[in-house]
Amino acid sequence: MDKKLTKKAMRAGVITAGTTLMLLMSSPAFALTRDDGDDPGSGLSVVQTLGLFVATPIVLFGIIAGCVMLTDKTRKQQDN
Repeated sequence: MDKKLTKKAMRAGVITAGTTLMLLMSSPAFALTRDDGDDPGSGLSVVQTLGLFVATPIVLFGIIAGCVMLTDKTRKQQDN
C-alpha cells in the first residue's frame, strides 16, 4: 500500500515540476525582443475580438448542432 502512495506522489511531483518548468520556459519575457523581419499588424478592437472569439464559436456550434438535429429527425421519420 505504501509503494502505491509513493509511486503516485512521485508521479504528481514529476508532473508538477515539468509543468512549472514549461511555464517558466515559455514566459512572456521572451516575447519582448523582436525577431528580424517581424512586422506585426494593427491590434483588434473590442468588437472584432468579441466577434472572433465569442460570436464565431457560438455560430459554428449552432450550425453543427443544427446539422446533427436535422440528421436525427430524418432518421426518426424513416423508422415510422
